[in-house]
Amino acid sequence: MKKPLRIDVVSDVMCPWCIVGYQQLTRALEAEGTEYELHWHPFELNPDMPAEGQNLRDHLVEKYNITVAQSEQNRAQLTELGAGLGFTFQFSDATRMHNTFNTHQLLHWAESLDRKHDLKLALFEAYFTDGRNLSDDSVLADIAGEIGLDRDEALAVLADQRYAKAVREAQSFWVNQGIRGVPAVVFDQKHLVTGAQGVENYSNILNRLDKAPA
Repeated sequence: MKKPLRIDVVSDVMCPWCIVGYQQLTRALEAEGTEYELHWHPFELNPDMPAEGQNLRDHLVEKYNITVAQSEQNRAQLTELGAGLGFTFQFSDATRMHNTFNTHQLLHWAESLDRKHDLKLALFEAYFTDGRNLSDDSVLADIAGEIGLDRDEALAVLADQRYAKAVREAQSFWVNQGIRGVPAVVFDQKHLVTGAQGVENYSNILNRLDKAPA
């Protein structure tokens, strides 16, 4: 009996293409009937982002040297893509880019409770759909509580930074593997695919992997 396909996904909850890519990938996995196990790993798009964050449009214009019009076009494209995949993007003029180091620490904690996947998806929705401030520890604790985790323990995890070293080490591991952007998806611990590929391309990848010699 063939073992489930291992899929490692390196991503950041500030990355819209990460949730788009995930939604595309899961649809391809379902269409192909592929048995799989998925593992999320940390990456910070903006590790030097201050606690107060930055207006998202201003940030993108500065970082990628794009125009406001291009930013609006990107938002419209993402909103349409998301809708087609059952995910709601609700951008506004007030949308901010946040520092996500604490979100990754909370996710590391949730993994010990076998709830990392649930929290990851809840964080994507909290940020992109509900516009919540993920740089606020109380908001992060609220989100953890909303999926059934202990809110007080979540706050304690963030307050004492007990998983900071582990998260830094995990981030360093993937950077040392050559990961410079996300989403980065590794199939079977040896086939790297970067960027949101689309359902059809993911299906083609899964087909090739299925036919590859063990």
